[in-house]
Amino acid sequence: MNYKSNQDPWYVHAGLYTVVVILVLILIKVAIIDPSDIVEKEKYNRTETRLRMTNLKEAQILWEKKYGRFTDNLDELIKFLDSPYVDSVRNSFDSLTLRPADSFVKLTHGEFTPESLFVSAKSQQRFIISVDTTMSIDTVVTTRGRFLRVDSTLKIGTRYLIEDPDGYGTIGSIESDALKNTVSWE
Repeated sequence: MNYKSNQDPWYVHAGLYTVVVILVLILIKVAIIDPSDIVEKEKYNRTETRLRMTNLKEAQILWEKKYGRFTDNLDELIKFLDSPYVDSVRNSFDSLTLRPADSFVKLTHGEFTPESLFVSAKSQQRFIISVDTTMSIDTVVTTRGRFLRVDSTLKIGTRYLIEDPDGYGTIGSIESDALKNTVSWE
């Protein structure tokens, strides 16, 4: 008896090995390379967005120094960054340390660009800025207890809140003076 083993031709084995190698390469790409790219991109988006929000905070602080209140208009705030007042503050020096007094931080690409402060790095949606509105009501009476009038005072912009639409954090608070200019990620 002549026994012939049930062997497949060599090209079938070569084809199967090729398919196995391709599947292993796809598995490595999907399991290792793609997640690390996603993590790196997420890290960049978070860092860039927080740098932009920090610059918005510094712009709000300068706005308050000049106008005595905060603003909720993002367009005016960023336009304010091109004003001579902001330029004079950015180009000044601290007299004690002789260092530049520029409080704005450079973005991840190494420059400060006010045009990029409109939107979040991830979704390209505008940052949300809101300010508080406080109404104080006071009753005026005479020394004999007779009612004269009601005085009301409306204060707008004593506190602000900057929110990222992608959820990378907030700066400030509308409810609390203790959280004024405080970032949520520190």
